[in-house]
This record gives sequence, structure tokens and C-alpha cells, in this order.
Amino acid sequence: MQKTTILNVVGLTPNLIGQQTPFLCHWKSTGKTVTIEPVLPAVTCTAQATYLTGKLPDEHGIVANGWYFRDECEIKFWRQSNKLIQTPKIWDIAKQIDPNFTCANLFWWYNMYSSVEYAVTPRPMYPADGRKIPDIYTQPKNLRSQLQSTLGQFPLFNFWGPNTSIRSTQWIADSAKFVEEHHNPTLTLVYLPHLDYCLQKYGADTNKVAKDLQEIDAVCSDLIQYYENRGAQVIVLSEYGITSVSKPIHLNRILRENGLLTVREETGRELLDAGASKAFAVADHQLAHIYVNNPLYIPKVRSLLEEIDGVAYILDDSEKPAYHLNHSRSGELIAVSQPDAWFTYYYWLDEHRAPDFAKTVDIHRKPGYDPVELFIDPEIKLPQVKIALKLLQKKLGFRYLMDVIPLDTSLVKGSHGCFPPSTTEGPLLISQQTHLLDSSSIQASSVCQIILEHLTKK
Repeated sequence: MQKTTILNVVGLTPNLIGQQTPFLCHWKSTGKTVTIEPVLPAVTCTAQATYLTGKLPDEHGIVANGWYFRDECEIKFWRQSNKLIQTPKIWDIAKQIDPNFTCANLFWWYNMYSSVEYAVTPRPMYPADGRKIPDIYTQPKNLRSQLQSTLGQFPLFNFWGPNTSIRSTQWIADSAKFVEEHHNPTLTLVYLPHLDYCLQKYGADTNKVAKDLQEIDAVCSDLIQYYENRGAQVIVLSEYGITSVSKPIHLNRILRENGLLTVREETGRELLDAGASKAFAVADHQLAHIYVNNPLYIPKVRSLLEEIDGVAYILDDSEKPAYHLNHSRSGELIAVSQPDAWFTYYYWLDEHRAPDFAKTVDIHRKPGYDPVELFIDPEIKLPQVKIALKLLQKKLGFRYLMDVIPLDTSLVKGSHGCFPPSTTEGPLLISQQTHLLDSSSIQASSVCQIILEHLTKK
């Protein structure tokens, strides 16, 4: 098989390649670019599962970044087991063609307990005293110590949260080169998330993300030249484009105000009680799965949702098959926003009753995606002093709450999940193997076959 490397440059779109990305601009001009018609929802886990299997959510089962686990009555986001993907992955298919094929997965999601030979993924430690310690999970397990002794501790707090920076993307890129030099896999999957976060903060404004574009261009320049010098074909692709937004929609508050969502009180604060609710929304960027525990309420819920300004359309059981979302993990209804809107997970009606995790970076406790985690609360005076005091508590071994995240959804300027307004604002795929790209646009489910053809055809 032909050595191939996939660089997943999250958020990269045709209209972002230009003056601030000189290397990508030149490399693009020597190859061929095709636009990708994204899957719905156009979010990380769904897009990656579609690319890696060639199947759609009704088959592979990844209907969003998180969903309601009906048997446990719990909402769970960012699970990591590869067993959640219900169809064979590209490495399974490739191994049937060539038993000598090997694969390295650097930070693509659902990267634990898969059949790849080499895996690296974030896996923080959570000691009983409440701390969160950066760490990684690897396959084989000794790769963990090798990487961290060579590259240092994975910069988790630069990977997500208010301190996101190029450091985490650079660490992933360096780890990919380490795996390449020590193991020489046939296929390498590299996740480069840097643009994703700055575009959600600032929206699709190239002036505000100029430095970030330059930084990701430098990482891509280094990786592409490195892999090409080792005889590998390189594919650059992205999962979705991020559009500017100005309209946060609080679906759960509307459901609660209409007597459909139930909360329970703990120490004076409110937690969403999914199992006791008649209906609730699991918000994921610009798509929300609406779970209706009593089907008699489906017409009422749909009627409420259709009246909300910023909701583009609602899917029920008769409409979900057209979008390949007719899976048991999907909600009874699915709401999709207009391109300038997005869905929050917020369900409290009084900010003082919000759960204690609302003002922290806590991707697992929150019953929905929360891009406000990218910001420091602007109302905090001397935020660096407050953070320093919290870190001192941590260092001294005390329990602490890093409650520095605002509850102001107007801060978020970019989102994704619905279909982009134009192809220049959507995902793309670039390759120097122009003979393997015979059209100007492809479906998301075609990416798997294109990767296989790079592996098997000269």
C-alpha cells in the first residue's frame, strides 16, 4: 500500500486559504481541491465517523458529539470508546486488503480500544480531591511515557478552554512525527484543531484570526514537507466550516417554561433531570436532539419549536431518514438552526440557580455543548489573580472550583452543525494525487473511499 497521511485541519474552508496561509495556498495550487458536502450534523464526532467508515449516522450511530443514553437516563458527551462506532473503520477495511497495513490515529475522536496499531488521545486524570491533571491514553501503552518524556506533558489546558492556543496543535503534530519516526505506519490520521476554537470565538472574520491562520499554516507546512520527504501522500481535509452567529437559542428554557422540562435541586442549585422530564433538548452547536419521553407530547413540542425565531426546521420520524438520522440514539425530534443561530444547553431561569459547573470548563457534566467555555468572564476583576489563587489552592492540595467562565452566550461569534450557506464556507479536501479526484464536490461519506484509493492506487 502507498503511505498516506491525513491532516484534519478543523474549520479550514476555501475562503480561509489566502494571504495568511501562503504555504497551503501554494500547495493547494499544485494539487486539486474538492469541496465536501457535509453530513448532518456537521460536528466533530459525526463527521469523523462518516469519514472513517464511509457510512452515515443511521448506520455508524454517531448522531452527534453526545446524546441521551436512554437506558441510563443520562446525557453523555465526548465518550471515547471506539466501540460506539457501529460499522467497520477504514483500518479494518485496509487490513482485509493488506495484512501488513498499519494505522496511527493521533487525536481523532473515539480513539480508545480500537484496532489501530498506534493511538494517542487526551485522557485527563481526575483524582478524588477534584483536580484535573493533563494526560493522554496511548496504544501501545508504553507510547504514553515515551511521548511525554520527549515532548513534555500534553498541554490539555491549551487544547480546550479560555487558554486554547497553537501549543496543543503543535504537540499533536510533534507526536505524529514521533510515531512516524519510530513506527512508520501505513496510514496516519492527524487532528489539528487550532482554527476550530478561534473561529468559534471570533466568527468567520479573517482579520481577527489572521495570526491563527498563519500559525496553522506553519504547522501544515512543517508536517506536509516532513511526510512528503518520507514518501507519504498527504491529504488535507476539514470536517466543517464555521459561520458567524449572533443568535443563541435556549431551547431547554422554552421547554421548561412550558412545563415539559424537569429539574432537581441540589444545594440550592438546579440540575436537569432528563429521566423525569417530558421533553428536553441535547444541544450540539447548531443541531439539537429533542428527546420526548412521552410520545403523546411530540405534537406539542414540535409546535413550540417551530415557533422559535432562528430554528430553520424540525425533523420527526418521517423526515429523519432523508438526513440519515433515523437511529435509536437520535431524539424523537431534531431541531436545526439557521446559519446565524446556535443552540445553548441552558435550562435554568435564574442565573443564581445555575449548577456550579456552569461557570467552569466541564465538558462531561454539562448536558450539552458549551462554547462559552472558550471565554474568561469579563466581569471578573483581575482574572489572572483569581486564577492564580485557584491554582495555589490546587497546588496545596485543596479542593477548588475554577469558576471563571461567563454565562453570557452573546460572546460566542461562530458555530457549525447545519449545512453551510455556500461551498466556500464548507469543508474541503486537498490532494496532490489529482487523478484520484474526478469531481469538484464529494459527499462526506465518499471520503473513506478516496483515502482507500490513495492507499491502493498509484
